[in-house]
Amino acid sequence: MRHHSIVARLGAADTIAVTPVRADTHITEISFVDGYHRPGYGLGQALDQLRELGLQPGETALDLALLAAAITAADTRISRAQHSQDAWTREIAIHLPVQDPALWRSQAALLVQTLNFLTGDRWSFDFRPRPTGIEDLATAPTKLRTALPTSVCLFSGGLDSFIGAIDLFAGGQSPMLVSHYWDGTTSTHQRYCIEALKKRFVDATVHHLRARVGFPTDTVEHGMVEDTLRGRSFLFFALAAMAADAVGGDMIVHVPENGLISLNVPLDPLRLGALSTRTTHPFYMARFDQLLRGLGLRVKLENPYALVTKGQMAKNCADLPFLEKEAYKTMSCSSPGSRRYDPDPAEREPKHCGRCVPCLIRRAAIYEAWGYDETPYRIPDLQAQVLDTNKAEGEHVRSFQVALSRLAHRPVRARYDIHRPGPLIDHPDRLPDYEAVYLAGMKEVGRLLEGVRARPL
Repeated sequence: MRHHSIVARLGAADTIAVTPVRADTHITEISFVDGYHRPGYGLGQALDQLRELGLQPGETALDLALLAAAITAADTRISRAQHSQDAWTREIAIHLPVQDPALWRSQAALLVQTLNFLTGDRWSFDFRPRPTGIEDLATAPTKLRTALPTSVCLFSGGLDSFIGAIDLFAGGQSPMLVSHYWDGTTSTHQRYCIEALKKRFVDATVHHLRARVGFPTDTVEHGMVEDTLRGRSFLFFALAAMAADAVGGDMIVHVPENGLISLNVPLDPLRLGALSTRTTHPFYMARFDQLLRGLGLRVKLENPYALVTKGQMAKNCADLPFLEKEAYKTMSCSSPGSRRYDPDPAEREPKHCGRCVPCLIRRAAIYEAWGYDETPYRIPDLQAQVLDTNKAEGEHVRSFQVALSRLAHRPVRARYDIHRPGPLIDHPDRLPDYEAVYLAGMKEVGRLLEGVRARPL
C-alpha cells in the first residue's frame, strides 16, 4: 500500500507550504486554474455556461466543485491494484485551498464518513486559505439573467435520467439539466437525448449544463489509471449543487435513479462492501445533503424514484410514447467500450454489452413497459445460447439467477438483504418500501431471465 496526497494549487501564486499527513506519502500537485485565474479541468467550462445565462455561483459552491474535481483526480488516477494492500482500499489525503477554511474544517469529519462509504477508501482532508489575489474565482456575468429554472436535474444520458427529465418537462417544470462526461460515448448519448427533448417540448426552455471533467492519464506520476470510478457521483452532485446555487433560492436537485439500483443489494458475497456501487444509496445521499446544509447551501437532493423499479419508472412515464420511441438512444451500460480492441472493426463500435447488471435491469424494465427492445446489444438474444459463467457474458446473469433462487427459497431474507450495502437509518419509516422495491425489481429481472441458460463451459 502506498499513501497518496493530492495537493490542489490555484496557479503559480499558490505557494503556501503544505504539511503532508504522512512523511512517506506520494505527493501529486495539480493546479486547478490557468494563468487568468480561470478554473480548469472542465470547471471553467461549467462556469462559462452559467455566466452565459447570467448566473453566478457563490464561492462555497465553487469550492465544493473544486473539492469534487480533486477527489475525481484521486479516484480515477490512483490505481487500486497498484497502491493498496488488498487490491481495493487506498489511502488518500486531499489538500485544498478554499475561501473559508474554518467552515470546511468543520465539515471534514462528515466528508471522511461520506467518501469512505462511497468509495471504500480511507480519505483525509486538509483545508487552507486561498492565496492572496485569488479570493474570488466565480467571475460575475456580463449578461443579464436569461434562465429561470424551477429546479436542477441530473442528466447522465441514461434511461433513468431521460425519464426524470421527461416527467419534469411534461409536468410543466423547467429544470436545468446538469451533465458531466469524459468519454465520447457518454457525450454522444447526452447530446442526442437533449436534442430529442428540445424537439418534443418545443414550448419549454431546455437549459443544459455540460462539463467535461477529467484528468490526463499521467496526472499521478508512474501510476496506472483506475476504472472503478466509485466517486463519480460526488462530482455529479457537486456540479449540480453549484448550478443550483447559481440559480439561487431554495433549490431541489432531482436525482432520477430507480430504487433497485439505488439500494444496489449485492447479488452474491463477492460483491459486498466496496465492490458494490453506492452512488445514489440513501445513506450516501443523506450525508451529501447534510454536507450541503453544513456549508450553508440552500440546495437539497431528492430521488423521486427511490421507491419504484426501473420498469415502473418506464411504464409510468408521463410521455410513454415519446420514451418508447427514443429510449434506444439512451446509454445504461457500465462498459459500452469493452470491445474497443476487438480484431473485427465492426465490433469496436461502443454499444450496450447486454449482460452487465445495468444492462440486465434496463432490458427487464423496457420489456415490462412496452414489451420489445430496439437497443443494440452485443448479446441481442440472451436465450440464443448457453452463457459461459466463466466469462463476462454469463457472470452477472448467473449472479442474478443465484440471488433470485435464494429469494424464492426464503423471501424473508429480503428484509435483511436491503441493509447489506449500507445503513438505512435516515428513513426508518421507508424500510417496508425499500424491501418492496427490492423484491419487485428482482422479479422484473427474473421475468427477463426466464429460459436463459448460464453455466460454466
